[in-house]
Amino acid sequence: MPFMYILRCADDSYYVGSTWDLDGRLQQHQRGQGAKYTKTRLPVELAYYAEFESVSDAFAFEKRV
Repeated sequence: MPFMYILRCADDSYYVGSTWDLDGRLQQHQRGQGAKYTKTRLPVELAYYAEFESVSDAFAFEKRV
């Protein structure tokens, strides 16, 4: 299932993303390989996530957030 997720960064900012593999993507973020934004704001923690029927639905919700 595709996911939309929100990460809370070490500087108390938030990052919103979408992925097919939530656990794998979180590991990438923690290693500094997930996104340019989160790379300089480690560590990050999962604040919220939601499952969707399709990746296009997850991406659309990400953009609304």
